[in-house]
Amino acid sequence: MVLLVVMGVSGSGKSTVGSHLAAKLGWKFYDADDYHPEENTKKMAQGIPLNDQDRIPWLCKLHDILMREESAGQSVILACSALKKMYRHILVSGRDAVYSKSDHLEEQGDPATRKILFIHLDGPMELIASRLTERKGHFMSPELLQSQFHTLEAPSAPENFITESLEKSVSEIVSEIQKSIHLD
Repeated sequence: MVLLVVMGVSGSGKSTVGSHLAAKLGWKFYDADDYHPEENTKKMAQGIPLNDQDRIPWLCKLHDILMREESAGQSVILACSALKKMYRHILVSGRDAVYSKSDHLEEQGDPATRKILFIHLDGPMELIASRLTERKGHFMSPELLQSQFHTLEAPSAPENFITESLEKSVSEIVSEIQKSIHLD
């Protein structure tokens, strides 16, 4: 059983890569955007960036979904921006991470940090901006891209992650992820 979170800024292809990978592997796929409360989607549609108070209940709900699937023995892929280290910590540890004053769960040897593999889709802002302008019917305003890059804390050791370049095709990215998780 494997838990993957495909992460990155809006327009990086999280849903596309995640859904293709899930279809190829026969795993469940969840898009975190489907779980935003209505207030969050309204703010983003108006070009207002979300703050931590907007995101924390949403991230806790996503953590609960991941843990439910893990308990059921189901491998799952979640497409979620997970821009800050704290957000990824909440996805791994749930509500306890919100109230924790330390990063003790981020220590290299802690099994909680190994539970979820984060796939960081990384690319230049110009490439992602061009994708956003072509995207139709999504609530995320392209004007918020700069705020997403400003918020992004790229994963780093000891977090459990791999980084994939957006300058590759979706099929190349999916193949590389499969190789990284030894499922090719």
